[in-house]
Amino acid sequence: MWRPPSMYTTIFILLFTLATLSPGPVSLLGATQTTKQTTATPNIQFLTRSMRRRESSRFSYGGTVTLVGAPRGSVTVEGWNRNEVEVTADIEWKAETEADLDQLAKVNTFVFDEDLNHISILTVGTHDRAYMKKSAKNFPRKLLNLPWRIDYRLRVPSNTDLEVNAGYGPLKVSAVEGALRLSATESETALTLTGGTVSTTIIAGNVSLAIPARSWRGAGAEIRIATGVLNVELPAGFSGDIDADILRNGKIVNTYEGLLAREKPGITERTVRGRAGAGGAFFKFTVGDGTVNIKRSGDQ
Repeated sequence: MWRPPSMYTTIFILLFTLATLSPGPVSLLGATQTTKQTTATPNIQFLTRSMRRRESSRFSYGGTVTLVGAPRGSVTVEGWNRNEVEVTADIEWKAETEADLDQLAKVNTFVFDEDLNHISILTVGTHDRAYMKKSAKNFPRKLLNLPWRIDYRLRVPSNTDLEVNAGYGPLKVSAVEGALRLSATESETALTLTGGTVSTTIIAGNVSLAIPARSWRGAGAEIRIATGVLNVELPAGFSGDIDADILRNGKIVNTYEGLLAREKPGITERTVRGRAGAGGAFFKFTVGDGTVNIKRSGDQ
């Protein structure tokens, strides 16, 4: 029976501890941008500039796509039938003057890097000290902490292996069936998946896992949340083995009638060792502080 690598468990323990202890210019060919005036604080009038940038590339079967998101912004990933990776990024900067916006637009962006079987989409900018020291040595200090964001929409072949490292903002992944490794600092995360080997770590936020198929094509999934709520929606007649644990405060609410005890301690408000249908793919759900809801698709 598949179990996630111990390294991921170690990472989750570290992230859980942190959560509980604390409340180069890129070508913009083809991009479009607009500027408007907004108020970021009661005393400062900020200009806001926005731009949409697209990149795409043909992609080999079974390759890996890595996306390192911005400190703030949404990430949406969709699987499709094309042998192509396409990314659309909506970038937004805020500053007091047009000159300041020009400087921010040069550094707060992303790099699209590709080789035969790996595509990297890497956010660069004022949050990355090493990048700034290398690529923007004389950048004005007063601009370092100004707000900015990138909202990513990524389309990849459905059998792609995927790595996403997001910050603050919604994370949505659907119709991808490769090896998925997902992480976010604080996120409303929605996963609609039917297969693959999934490892997800969220420090704070809510996660929804919807499985629309009765059987999972792949090894299974492990989802870890330090603080938040995990909602798991299973179709009638689903088959799989499910473990769930509350590490500190919270409870497990199981209203899925097809989930029966697989081994001791069975199904309690703190622990689940269950089997749905004939069993099969393995699912492990861990929440530090919060709730795990296991229910049938369509139930409120």
